[in-house]
Amino acid sequence: MTLRRAAVRGARGLLAAGAFGALLAGCGIRATEVPTDFGPAPSRVRCSLAEPEVSTQAVRGLPVQVFLLCGSSLVAVDRTVRVPDGAADARRVLVAQGLLDELSEEPPAAEREAGYTTRVRRGTTVSGPRPGDPEDTLRLSTAPGSLPSSALAQVVCTFSDSAAAEGDGSVILGGPDDSRPRRYKCTDEVRSRPAEEPPSSEATEG
Repeated sequence: MTLRRAAVRGARGLLAAGAFGALLAGCGIRATEVPTDFGPAPSRVRCSLAEPEVSTQAVRGLPVQVFLLCGSSLVAVDRTVRVPDGAADARRVLVAQGLLDELSEEPPAAEREAGYTTRVRRGTTVSGPRPGDPEDTLRLSTAPGSLPSSALAQVVCTFSDSAAAEGDGSVILGGPDDSRPRRYKCTDEVRSRPAEEPPSSEATEG
């Protein structure tokens, strides 16, 4: 009699286990006896840098910030540029060129891993005003209107936050041709939506 009861209890246990397994399957959950490997966790939070690059810390020069693309917005990162001493006007152009050089360089590995990119092309150069231009004009080797909107946003916001800008933070940019330069502004909207061209107006003399 005892053996029969034990057999009945064992059968009931098997039926309960089977019913529980069916319930899991019905909920879309697959039972498993081994841990599931989902791969390593992300090594760095997107658009977040814990520490500056060692190479950046080692370079001595003028501390600056440049704006890189990360996700759908512009994010400032620290850089240094070497600018020789000289007249204020010449120094301003040299600062602008140093900023362009930093913008056109591929971001270091840690920044690329965190999602940072740039749309500014290598070899982009800048010069000072031509006769008839406002004195703070910076003329790019590529017409600003020909640049991708995100690249122009990078340039405008980087220049506006540096010694290359006017006192109000606006930037007067022209191209290699004789077209009139325009005054650009880096706004909150530009930083959050660099795919849209920065607002601008025609720059006048003085």
